Amino acid sequence: MTNHEHTHHTPEPQARTPWYRTWTGLAGLGAAALGAVYLSLFHVNHVLDALPLLVLLLCPLMHLFMHGGHGHGGHGGSGNDRSNQGGSP
Repeated sequence: MTNHEHTHHTPEPQARTPWYRTWTGLAGLGAAALGAVYLSLFHVNHVLDALPLLVLLLCPLMHLFMHGGHGHGGHGGSGNDRSNQGGSP
């Protein structure tokens, strides 16, 4: 009797398409751009009144979106190296 090797080729997971490259993302970006143009043309005073609040809202938004890529692992150069546990500082 012959021994047949059965190797199963599992497909590698494909990289996810970023949200802004999907049709829904493009439609959302287009709607946001149209809204920004509308507000800048017809409601400049309202936008300028809300500007201090918008600047304050940027802080948590930037924190949420800018920390998404590094996984909150050991922040390089922060001095929190786990390999030095138990040793002298």
